Amino acid sequence: MRIIRGKYKTRRYKIPKNFPSRPTTDFAKEGLFNILENQLYLENLNILDLCSGTGNISVEFLSREAGILTSVDQNYNCVKHLSKIVKELGCEKEITIIKSDIIKFLERCSSTFDIIFADPPYAYQEHKKILETILERHLLKENGILIIEHGKETDLSSITQFEFLRKYGNVCFSFFKIKPELR
Repeated sequence: MRIIRGKYKTRRYKIPKNFPSRPTTDFAKEGLFNILENQLYLENLNILDLCSGTGNISVEFLSREAGILTSVDQNYNCVKHLSKIVKELGCEKEITIIKSDIIKFLERCSSTFDIIFADPPYAYQEHKKILETILERHLLKENGILIIEHGKETDLSSITQFEFLRKYGNVCFSFFKIKPELR
């Protein structure tokens, strides 16, 4: 895992053997952040990283000093791995790491976010449930962006709030914005 840009640029982290998560490729991650930086000023944001896994996306946001992060994963090894990286970087005050099922977390969350990034396993069947829960709980700020990472076999374009899709090899990002009439 490599940090592409920002204050931690060029740092690399090894992912332990038999790790229960796959990192977003550098190619896809660079494309994602190019899109985000063209749509938002990445500073002083409240960001939620669901299914944070290796911490790849969270650490990239931290490196770019984008704001305050909340990272959620249900796997103890993922939470432990990200905690270790954050401690090594010395940025513990900028991130809250939570071990939880993402839907349960969303159902009890009371914060609102500028960016919500979700990277569930590609075989995950509840992508729409993520969006529905975010809508019902009003977790995305006005003009906020929800990004769901998924594989090529998943099509989320029929969901009303869908904005656009970007593909980077086998990695797909579906972007959503909450329409004002749905608030």
